[in-house]
Amino acid sequence: MDRILVTGGTGYIGSHTVVELQQAGYEVVIIDNLSNSNRDVVDGIERITGVRPAFVEGDCTDIGTLRKLFADYPGIKGIINFAASKAVGESVHKPILYYRNNLNTLLNLLDLMEPNGVKGIVFSSSCTVYGEPDENPVTEESPIKKATSPYGNTKQISEEIITDVINSGARFKSVILRYFNPVGAHPSAEIGELPNGVPQNLIPYLTQTAIGIRKELSVFGDDYNTPDGSCIRDYINVVDLAKAHVAAVERMLQDKSEDKIEIFNLGTGNGVSVLQLINVFESATGVKVPHKIVGRRDGDIEKVWADPERANKVLGWKATSSLEDTMRSAWNWQLKLRERGVM
Repeated sequence: MDRILVTGGTGYIGSHTVVELQQAGYEVVIIDNLSNSNRDVVDGIERITGVRPAFVEGDCTDIGTLRKLFADYPGIKGIINFAASKAVGESVHKPILYYRNNLNTLLNLLDLMEPNGVKGIVFSSSCTVYGEPDENPVTEESPIKKATSPYGNTKQISEEIITDVINSGARFKSVILRYFNPVGAHPSAEIGELPNGVPQNLIPYLTQTAIGIRKELSVFGDDYNTPDGSCIRDYINVVDLAKAHVAAVERMLQDKSEDKIEIFNLGTGNGVSVLQLINVFESATGVKVPHKIVGRRDGDIEKVWADPERANKVLGWKATSSLEDTMRSAWNWQLKLRERGVM
């Protein structure tokens, strides 16, 4: 079994990817500083897969910690990097935190890949690199716009760093995955999105409101140039997204990559507004979500959705889950948390 390092592996997307990797036969090592996750996630991964991944509590911005990890777990063939701060709104108010965490982590990983014989890195990028697109859906050839938030800028800069390092003659490959908006939870309800503190992302705040933890959900703006005035996004099921990372790892390790750097958009190809999403959740679950319209949020993009054709054809991956099933999975996860007494 090839050994894969998953940074940020107890986080939302990371944990679902670890499940898919283990079910595909890979041996996984997780490193996470638990700044926005919980070590109990490892138990959930084990309950789903029957295999407990190796777990290192540590911060990837500390290169000494990473050096020790590579020494303790030799033979790592690939890296999937999820270790990053990820909230658009928070990044506007805490830019130094975002630049330090997101960029230093990547630099440390790239620095250690060749000395440790790592063949490739899958980088967790974002549709935010397209900024406010001129037209939708966006393809991989759509222009990279000036970032509207420090978070988005860290993704742009990270892609440039990877490109520069590989073009300098580095002996490894990279697949850059630009994803749109991951939502939902594992169908087992053993893992899902559970940020520490007040959620910065839409769905956990929505489900916490639906179950009565939060008073009401704020919809940031109803005066955008969209059919109902709220922002439009491409909401992709997190398990579908996780499977794309397995496809990317296999592509690198089996030397199927056409270039040393490959970029894929990961989305459904469907744009859904925030108000539409609330309606889908209510229809799928039968649960009402108290919400109110408030002012626009700094850093938000009006509308963006993916053209996933390249990922469909070249990567051999496609999003298959319906939005209704995805909303039900998010609600079932929230119910499971209450059953466990977590919240």
